[in-house]
Amino acid sequence: MKRCSVSRRSRTRHGSGCFSRFAAPNVREISSRESARPGYLPGESPDLPRDRINAPQSPEELLARAHAFAGLTLGELGRRLEVPVPPDLRRAKGWVGSTFEAALGATASSRAQPDFEHLGIELKTLPVTLQGAPLETTFVCHIPLADMARVEWEESRVFRKLRRVLWVPVQGDREVPVERRRIGTAVLWSPSPEEERDLRFDWEELAGMIGAGRVEDITGHLGRYLQVRPKAADSHARRLGTGSDGAMISTLPRGFYLRTAFTARILRQNFALPR
Repeated sequence: MKRCSVSRRSRTRHGSGCFSRFAAPNVREISSRESARPGYLPGESPDLPRDRINAPQSPEELLARAHAFAGLTLGELGRRLEVPVPPDLRRAKGWVGSTFEAALGATASSRAQPDFEHLGIELKTLPVTLQGAPLETTFVCHIPLADMARVEWEESRVFRKLRRVLWVPVQGDREVPVERRRIGTAVLWSPSPEEERDLRFDWEELAGMIGAGRVEDITGHLGRYLQVRPKAADSHARRLGTGSDGAMISTLPRGFYLRTAFTARILRQNFALPR
């Protein structure tokens, strides 16, 4: 898989960590006049229909928009977008991601597609410590349990979602109030051949088990970088899957997640972080 040109530029290692106010190389700063234009940032509510927010027309424009947020707090971002900031993200799961989707002009009409469909770029916010260490695993996508036996790697949701990713580090230390947590410098990333091999190896092992009717045998311990975990609002949610005898069964919805060991690799490639 070839890396995109923007991804190569954004992979420059930054010496001050992901929360410093530095300009990314070869990326034009967005002026306050540009960021205030109708349909983009100040005064535009994420509750408006997505087609009211201008979608970025290129990876460079998307990355520049994301870099304009670097160094802000979530409270400052909320005020720019005129949306309230929840006091506790445990009761507002998904707020950070959906807020960035709205602010950056995400266009995906389906959860199976990348957030910026026309660019083929997925958006992932990543809660990290102030020192840049990931604090939790990263949800990649829901698993179509009943179809896994017929899906190849290049057709998989994991492949489509992780082909190009805009990573936005966000301070996640729980002792820091949500509105005071800082936004880091975004990185546009594509997996290297080695990284894709690592992901594909885990995916094929886990997908093979699901396709063979062994979904109930999968635990969070399987997979070096990619893991399968339940993904449901509560224990009553159910999806159809394949049982060990080939018959359809009702089971908990599952999702693919990236382990922190993998996202830490991405951050170390782009920032001068302690190992």
